[in-house]
Amino acid sequence: LEAILGTMAVEKKQVVHRAGALKQQNKQHKAGKHRSKGELERESRGRVSAKVLSKKIRKDLNKLDRKHKLNQIRRQRKDAVLSEKRNLGSKDGLPHLVVLVPLHAGIGVQSALKLIKSDATAFVHQSEQHSDAFALCSRSKQRWIFISANVGDFHALLDLAKVADTLLFLLDAQEGWDSYGDYCLSCLFAQGLPTYALAVQGMHAVSLKKQNDAKKSLSKAIKKRFPDDKVFSLDTEQEAAVLLRQMATQKQHHLSFRDQRTYLLAQKADFLPSDETGFVGTLKVSGYIRGQILNVNSLVHIVGHGDFQMSQIDAPADPFPFNPSIMKIKAKKDEHMQTQDSSVDEVVEMEEELKVLMKADPRVQESLQSEVIPDPMEGEQTWPSEEELKEAEESLTNKETIVKKVPKGTSSYQAAWIVDEESGEEEDSEEEDGLEKKDIMDEAEAVSGDENEGDDDEQEEEDLETMSIAESARDECYDENINEKEDQQMLEKYRQQRQDEMFPDEVDTPRDGLCRVRFQKYRGLQSFRTSPWDAKENLPQDYARIFQFHNFSRTQKRILKEREVEEMEGAMVGWYVTIHVSTVPVSVLERFQQGAPLVLFSVLPYEQKMSVLNLLVRRHLGNNTPVKAKEEMIFHCGFRRFRAKPLYSQHTSADKHKAERFLRPDTAVVATVYAPIMFPPASVLMFKERCNGMHDLVATGSLLTVDPDRIIIKRIILSGHPFKILKKTAVVRYMFFNREDVLWFKLVELRTKWGCRGHIKEPLGTHGHMKCYFNRQLKSQDTVLMNLYKRVFPKWTYEPYVPEPVPWLSSESLKSVPEVEME
Repeated sequence: LEAILGTMAVEKKQVVHRAGALKQQNKQHKAGKHRSKGELERESRGRVSAKVLSKKIRKDLNKLDRKHKLNQIRRQRKDAVLSEKRNLGSKDGLPHLVVLVPLHAGIGVQSALKLIKSDATAFVHQSEQHSDAFALCSRSKQRWIFISANVGDFHALLDLAKVADTLLFLLDAQEGWDSYGDYCLSCLFAQGLPTYALAVQGMHAVSLKKQNDAKKSLSKAIKKRFPDDKVFSLDTEQEAAVLLRQMATQKQHHLSFRDQRTYLLAQKADFLPSDETGFVGTLKVSGYIRGQILNVNSLVHIVGHGDFQMSQIDAPADPFPFNPSIMKIKAKKDEHMQTQDSSVDEVVEMEEELKVLMKADPRVQESLQSEVIPDPMEGEQTWPSEEELKEAEESLTNKETIVKKVPKGTSSYQAAWIVDEESGEEEDSEEEDGLEKKDIMDEAEAVSGDENEGDDDEQEEEDLETMSIAESARDECYDENINEKEDQQMLEKYRQQRQDEMFPDEVDTPRDGLCRVRFQKYRGLQSFRTSPWDAKENLPQDYARIFQFHNFSRTQKRILKEREVEEMEGAMVGWYVTIHVSTVPVSVLERFQQGAPLVLFSVLPYEQKMSVLNLLVRRHLGNNTPVKAKEEMIFHCGFRRFRAKPLYSQHTSADKHKAERFLRPDTAVVATVYAPIMFPPASVLMFKERCNGMHDLVATGSLLTVDPDRIIIKRIILSGHPFKILKKTAVVRYMFFNREDVLWFKLVELRTKWGCRGHIKEPLGTHGHMKCYFNRQLKSQDTVLMNLYKRVFPKWTYEPYVPEPVPWLSSESLKSVPEVEME
């Protein structure tokens, strides 16, 4: 048995197989980025998802059905474009509004208007209040309204471009457009161009030999602005007819900010004073409804004058019918009505009353309130109870006596005003602001001290030159047109901008005061990107006057969807109506009678309320003057014009945005101002007013958001220099000048220009030296920096009145930037 068991053990040992070093390794199956079917089954463990019940039955279409669906969508879009072309200017649609814009000083607009009116079969109706406006009913059964824009009135040009169906640009045969025409094109492109056409005048006046060269130079100049557009000649009646046919058949370009609202160009206006003075009354504006349906309970904005309420909407007869015989019959009826007696006049009054479309309902009408009236007692405690009053009386009677050292003969009343040396006293905010302003002035004087010395040296050199060289008459005439004070201010701005580019956010530490008092509103952040900052912390008093949305984008979608889904009551698009606008100053009518266009826009809900607007702007290439933050600018935002002093900040996706001291020329920035709410999209033009009244285009962009919670952080950098270096430890000086400041800012992290990071260990002495520890050894030429941050808010500088600009002329100072030497 032992022998048998031994042999069996040997056989078992031989059966065991050991894996070798070259064992086959099979590749593991990879399911890809998605989870495999088996993994999903293991995770679900037999659970089945609930069925989603939807109103619309989703059906998967096959290839042929998808092809048919795409063809249907394409056909619907094509039919929509064709119907829009056919309705514009037709009998049942709106008259086609064309604005003529001359882009050269040598262009005669009257000759172009004469050629357009030269069609013998067309019926022309001249405007009663404007000599350069008329209506035309052509033989192609289309209605036109032609208006010549006064290019000298810059605001009138932009207002007409907001409501025009087509802009007809008139070009010169040789130069195309001059400098002012190029400036107008820049503003119109930034505001948003509707459909446009190009026409050249005076090509037949050029000799036949030079016509080809003139056409080549003109096409070369036009390609910069209009690379793919055709230029039409406008010298004969046949060419005018071809141009009309082109404008009637071309595709219409839409402007989003006006398609969402109702807009109207006044054809006629009357004023009914509501008081004895006659300064305020009801303005009756007649015109064609465009864009959307107009409800009488909403508000209207008269461009350049403000928001107003409507009292009623009337429906008078259309002044521009197709058939000219209707106009004759109407004139005869008017003559006949004048000869009728008083009984007939009463019937006419009844008929006029029947033409009233809508009257405003005070219960539903939108309010003109634009600001919240803050309650100063909001958040205060309730009136004290009787128990609290008794406790207060007992505390007054059982008051502890305080022993003070006072001079002999001092009364108890005088002793109450004497403060012990040991007791501290909190500083008032006004004193802190005064110290802050004083320190800022001291810093400015310290920075510009060396520059002023250089200016004095330059002034002495100029005096020596005037003694040795006699000035010519030409130099005297040139000097008369130069404002020395303005040039000096501009030179100072150039120096500050150059210094901000070379040393961004760096400030000098005040030597005559405490740094912790000067920068008491600043704090340190471990990381500007990830460190938290409460958006509701330490808000200014102006934030109690504004409105804020819980979700601005959701509110905008809801309002626009309600206008599309619900059938609004009011005047339909294409109707000729008379709007009664209440409490309007008489200056609006006077401005209209002087020849300026009167443009009305309907205001969406909440758009009359004040809030914080964030405008994304980019520097205009034709302007390179330095623009400082909190400098007054003129804004054209959508259909509004206003003045404000904006703050500039970086355009990032983070929750905190660094403030900029100047408007950067190389990148887009966000300008933040207090202004009425406006729903995007809306174009933004930013102008700067010169001393002579001209408006220079500084930046262009669009409306970004309406968000008061946007956190704008101002950063300052305190700099110091290593005095002694021992491995990773260094003694830093010139960042602070007393021991208390070092202890106050001890917890703020330090960094250097060469990438080292560290912290303050302890102060050394009483003159601001401090011992610092870094993550690696410093270089002797390195600079130690400390970043401090403070949230800033815009100032309430909103002003709806914008003065009329002086006709623009290009400034030589804008073309060449003076080289400023920095010490």
